[in-house]
Amino acid sequence: MAGDPDCPHCAGLGYLRNDAPMGHPDFGKLVICTCRENEISQAARQRLYAISQLEELNHLTFENFEKRGHMGIPDKQAESIEGACNTAQQYAEGLNGWLLLRGNYGTGKTHLAAAVANQAVLNGIATIFITVPDLLDSLRFTYQNPDETFEERFEEIRQAPLLILDDFGTQNATEWAQEKLFQIINFRYINKLPLVITTNLATKDLEGRIRSRLEDPELVIRYTIDAPDYRRPGVDDYSQQELSSLMHHRNRTFGTFDIRKGEGLPSEISKNLERVFKATQQYAEAPRGWLVLTGDYGSGKTHLAAAIANYQAGLGEHPLFIVVPDLLDHLRATFNPNSPVSYDRRFDEVRTSPLLILDDLGTQSTTPWAREKLYQLFNHRYNAELPTVITTSDSIEEVDARIRSRMLDTRLCTIYAITAPAYTGKKR
Repeated sequence: MAGDPDCPHCAGLGYLRNDAPMGHPDFGKLVICTCRENEISQAARQRLYAISQLEELNHLTFENFEKRGHMGIPDKQAESIEGACNTAQQYAEGLNGWLLLRGNYGTGKTHLAAAVANQAVLNGIATIFITVPDLLDSLRFTYQNPDETFEERFEEIRQAPLLILDDFGTQNATEWAQEKLFQIINFRYINKLPLVITTNLATKDLEGRIRSRLEDPELVIRYTIDAPDYRRPGVDDYSQQELSSLMHHRNRTFGTFDIRKGEGLPSEISKNLERVFKATQQYAEAPRGWLVLTGDYGSGKTHLAAAIANYQAGLGEHPLFIVVPDLLDHLRATFNPNSPVSYDRRFDEVRTSPLLILDDLGTQSTTPWAREKLYQLFNHRYNAELPTVITTSDSIEEVDARIRSRMLDTRLCTIYAITAPAYTGKKR
């Protein structure tokens, strides 16, 4: 393309000879004239924009981001959303280092990342915003594209002035994909190039080499959004109707629980039942740590666990109540290619639920896969000290050793054994 016809340097040619002395490696080479530099820079930005998905997301800005989420969500969650917005805005002003936004689906990660990208574009900074699966598809496409080589596309991505990788962790984790992502991230790490990553995975679940770079406190700003799915107002992701079975226990409250005074139970058994009843009421008012209820079938464990969940639901919270075999069935269902939800999303919904009630532990199949999934679930909630209620008809000694060791930590867990026999109804 021609340059400015009035340019005194190139006379409209758009290029000129390098003014290097004879014998210099660049002597006589053509170089771009300054009159074309803006045009070339703009073309480069447009090319990156074409690779990106920003055209579809240019409406996502900081101005139209709901800084405290939906009305009515708990203050702690609203503050988490507001903190994420403030962190992203501060990052957008300087684009120094990396920004890692973590949280469940629908918490605003993509909106904030797109807002950073749109702000950068307004400031004239060439930006690529792309989901990780699309990035990998874009690279694979070059193998069949005669107009562009893989190396050209790969270099454009990893050297972009600002790169934003959305939905990190949702890609197919093949060796090739892992290697390409590491090469991109490692290049930007070495050269300290601005990078924004959003993910619903915990940092520990990311590939080791990538995780080590994301844990560099001198380079990376990390923020976790603790909030429900914005796209489903009034229904927390943690308690989706298809996952929680609390609706089947809506009549099981503390008010409908029978202390069984008229059954003639032995005094020590009556006192035990009253003590457990009061303990579950206190837990329901302020759930902290773990509460384990053991006892025979029909002794009232499920009723009291459901009463805790219903009490919290009445306060506007969204506990997840689920029978353990059903939980494992829900996880297995995600392996179906037609499943509307991924395994990672489903598992994360359960293990990060603000209040999780697991009913009938011990009635599930004892396959190695089931034992491993349950251990991962319990271990996460143990380390995060998330409120959890567990009912089981097994003795504590029969529980998987790894889970049992966590239940026996008296700093976190309280165990109540209901000694009453199965409830058979009031005497007529």
